[in-house]
Amino acid sequence: MKRVFLIVLDSFGIGEMEDAASYGDKGTNTLKSVAESPFLHIPNMCALGLGNLDGVDCLEKEERILGRIARMKEASKGKDTTIGHWEIAGVLSMKPMPTYPNGFPKEVLDAFCKATGRGVLCNKPYSGTEVIEDYGKQHMETGDLIVYTSGDSVFQIAAHEDIVPVETLYEYCHIARNILVGEHAVGRVIARPFVGEPGHFTRTSGRHDYAVKPPKDTLLDVLKNAGKTVIGVGKIHDIFSGQGLSEYVFTTGNEDGIEKTLEYMKQDFEGLCFVNLVDFDMLYGHRRNVDGYAKALTYFDEKLPQLMAGLREDDILMITADHGCDPAYPATNDHTREHTPFLMYGNPVEPGNLGTRETFADIAATILDYFDIPNPLEGASML
Repeated sequence: MKRVFLIVLDSFGIGEMEDAASYGDKGTNTLKSVAESPFLHIPNMCALGLGNLDGVDCLEKEERILGRIARMKEASKGKDTTIGHWEIAGVLSMKPMPTYPNGFPKEVLDAFCKATGRGVLCNKPYSGTEVIEDYGKQHMETGDLIVYTSGDSVFQIAAHEDIVPVETLYEYCHIARNILVGEHAVGRVIARPFVGEPGHFTRTSGRHDYAVKPPKDTLLDVLKNAGKTVIGVGKIHDIFSGQGLSEYVFTTGNEDGIEKTLEYMKQDFEGLCFVNLVDFDMLYGHRRNVDGYAKALTYFDEKLPQLMAGLREDDILMITADHGCDPAYPATNDHTREHTPFLMYGNPVEPGNLGTRETFADIAATILDYFDIPNPLEGASML
């Protein structure tokens, strides 16, 4: 019974891509920035071969690595969660998703306000924590929704749970998702509920993402259609709009995501368990918290032996990322255009360094190859 556990360390980039300057990300390197922190201690990932990857010069290299490793290029045009995960799942995006550095156009907001019966505050790129501090009081007084974006293709709606119940906020996100089509088909509509009093607002774990549907079948669909089980842990359901999943579970953060993955390791199934650990990106990358990012990586590394021990004879563990989010980059607090790591481990895996690969889609091709399923997607196998 073959199983693959694919874990995405959301935003764990390992150095700028060749075209990073065209994205405003020249010189970015999430791993190198985090390696400056005294709180980073990741011997288990290094044993797999993280420090031996092409271009990584901030970690010690191992004489004999335990994993099969590669540095991954993103072939798609973008640097966000949706495009990154789609490419990991074998689908390239050659046209960037729309972004709104000057806010959303009048026709979009007019349609949204008419459908929800509420006004809109902000409507410009903003930090998610700062926007509720700056607009939260006015939102509570008027009932108007806080709508904002970032450097990514996102339409974010923040609302206080006492003013807009969470389920109502989710309904508003569905409304926005149906409006944002065609030229305005953003990658994700995101619900951002918060609580507290003016000056002391905090976001809750009730975040929910509503992604645009993949343009065609992904790895998840191919596996499911071949009779395999496909499990999504964390944001995976949202990123793929539930498409191709046999079952899914949401998480409250990295710790919960790791524990739920360990629970799935105890279950009998043949197929893929696809995991997203979002805290690296959401709590530390975007908030430019180098030490927090380092501590989160250290925690994951501490749990890695338990994940490795949970593998059965025919299981494979894969660790990768979907983009960068350099917490020390001063120009922006958005995602950064970087290479990502690929670490593969398990009894069926022969250790070795595969150098630099041309697309994240090689991950999907590798998984299909392992299950002996013909590959109708992009990418080449790394088995």
